[in-house]
Amino acid sequence: MRKSKPKKRIILPDPKFNDVQVTRFVNNMMYDGKKSIAYAIFYDAVEIAEQKAGESGLEIFKRALVNISPAVEVKSRRVGGANFQVPTEVRPDRKIALGMKWLITYARKRGEKTMKEKLAGEIVSAAKGEGAAVKKKEDTHKMAEANKAFSHFRF
Repeated sequence: MRKSKPKKRIILPDPKFNDVQVTRFVNNMMYDGKKSIAYAIFYDAVEIAEQKAGESGLEIFKRALVNISPAVEVKSRRVGGANFQVPTEVRPDRKIALGMKWLITYARKRGEKTMKEKLAGEIVSAAKGEGAAVKKKEDTHKMAEANKAFSHFRF
């Protein structure tokens, strides 16, 4: 074990919405340090989502993140030569991180032409409670439910 925990880096809020969550999302989405391009994609996607749903874009994004964020996940634990999938609760910061990563991953896999359209589509469908990212959350919950018998092997 290491002696001290690494310090949490302070993330500055984004310029448009003044929100730290948006910056975290953009940092996850960014390729090769191209942050300005990632911001442009995100803001355009939020605008498109706003037009599709007819309400505040940031509210839609936040609702989508809440709908995607998992409450429990399974972690592998080796006990007596056998691997068990042990359900564990997810820390609040990890919930958001997983939700963001799933949203980005499944947006990239969508069929629309540009990334802003893909991201907007995934945000809108996640806010409604459908789409691939929400399915991923439900699958994670099902897996944890199925392995509830091994919860006494907690870490």
